[in-house]
Amino acid sequence: MGRLVLAQGEEFHPPGVRDFFLPPIFGEVTKPMVLVVLSVIIIASFFLLATRKMSIVPSKFQFAAESVYDFGRNNIAREQIGSKDFKPFVPLILTLFTFIMVNNIFGIIPVIQFPTMSHIAFPLALSVLVVYPVYHFVGFRRHGFKGYLKNQLFPPGAPKAVYLLLTPIEFFQKFFMNPITLAIRVFGAMFAGHLILLVFTLGGEFLLLHASVPLKPVSIISWAFAIAMTFLEAFIQVLQAYIFALLSAGYIGMALASDH
Repeated sequence: MGRLVLAQGEEFHPPGVRDFFLPPIFGEVTKPMVLVVLSVIIIASFFLLATRKMSIVPSKFQFAAESVYDFGRNNIAREQIGSKDFKPFVPLILTLFTFIMVNNIFGIIPVIQFPTMSHIAFPLALSVLVVYPVYHFVGFRRHGFKGYLKNQLFPPGAPKAVYLLLTPIEFFQKFFMNPITLAIRVFGAMFAGHLILLVFTLGGEFLLLHASVPLKPVSIISWAFAIAMTFLEAFIQVLQAYIFALLSAGYIGMALASDH
């Protein structure tokens, strides 16, 4: 994790936003950029190796890959998009889930210890440049331009007078807020979780090295909280990847549905 927080004159400087902007490793290449590439290599290698020698009785490695695929296919894509339309979107949903999960888990892996999605640019790129165009494209292709706008902006069953207020809200939500909130959700969780781990870990270090003797044992409590938060953070990292993929599939399902 490194000494991101320094003690100068026995004064504790808490971690903050500055600690998420790491210096370049070489040239303009930063650690988050390297981690994104590394995650792609890890995911591709995992599935390639696991499916290299497929057998009816799967090995543990094959079983793990099949379980991840089955979860993305059936528990996310099929459930949210529907059994009729989900198959073309399984690769996208599975890729989003595994990519975000691996980049999140980087935050608790020793030496690496940095969740890539704590940089807003990465989840925002996935949301705005990948998910957003896909679900609007399939909606326009399914319903046509006018039909899709009517489907999204004019929910059936509402009184006509209500549309004066409801339609602008629906437009703002579907075409602006959905991709932004999709990105902010995972970013906020990864940013806050990593910051909490930094506070407890480096706070414990400061107490041990610079606090007065009576306060030094408190460092053990701080580190105990850091360990507990690490387990909680691991759960949240997987959960946020699931939520991102789930909502992405849900948006695609709503775009394809004949009703709002």
